[in-house]
Amino acid sequence: MTGRFFDLFTYDFALRGLIAGLCAGVACSALGVILVLRRISLIGDGLSHVTFLGAVIAVMMGASPIYVSLPVVMASSLLIFKLMEKTRVYGDAAIGMVSAGGLAGGILLAGLGGGFNADIFGFLFGNILSVKAGEVWLSVILLVLTLGFIGLKHRELTSVTFDEDFAKTSGVDTAKLSVAMVMAVSAAVVLAIKISGAMLTSALVIIPAVTAIQIGRGFGNVIATACVVSAVSIIFGLSVSFAFNLPSGAAIVLLNILFFL
Repeated sequence: MTGRFFDLFTYDFALRGLIAGLCAGVACSALGVILVLRRISLIGDGLSHVTFLGAVIAVMMGASPIYVSLPVVMASSLLIFKLMEKTRVYGDAAIGMVSAGGLAGGILLAGLGGGFNADIFGFLFGNILSVKAGEVWLSVILLVLTLGFIGLKHRELTSVTFDEDFAKTSGVDTAKLSVAMVMAVSAAVVLAIKISGAMLTSALVIIPAVTAIQIGRGFGNVIATACVVSAVSIIFGLSVSFAFNLPSGAAIVLLNILFFL
């Protein structure tokens, strides 16, 4: 059984899934700490539902779901911020509206296009077999940019996370900082879809973060702890799913919940 458990690391497709999953998952968890502390963590859930719309559009166009979903999800994240800024719609309501609109649009287009197929179902529930080399490189770039962004903007992010009004009076451009952060979240959510699926990706944003908050001390320490929890859950989740022929996304999420407990 031990040999079978570690057979994951002997296949190219599994290694691609593992590397892409680690990069996207760690990026999700690092950004998730900020979202959870700012009480807007459900934006990860909302954006993961919007990826379904991007996937359906891509399938109808015969294009790659990742490359089509990225601009769709990024535009949706900007729409959420505009709704919060320009209307009397609070954050959770704006997220819910955009999430529901994206999901409904995807279902409608899928119906018009002849129903659901294997590509769309893979995007909904995850499929590590479909991770391509280009997507691995995108995930690596995303992780480097995300950790670089957090490192360079550590002071500003800490200030905005714990006291946004004070950050504004201190000269921090909170609007631009928030947009940059949500753009990074959008990319992380889209790239994590192949591992956990649109229905479960938000768990990669939220659960490692809330686990780290229980045990971490200090903003940087909590982010580092969330990244470790996410990485361990992805490595063992993919290994368990491979050894026992289980859905990878569900295995990863349940391991994350176990760590929290």
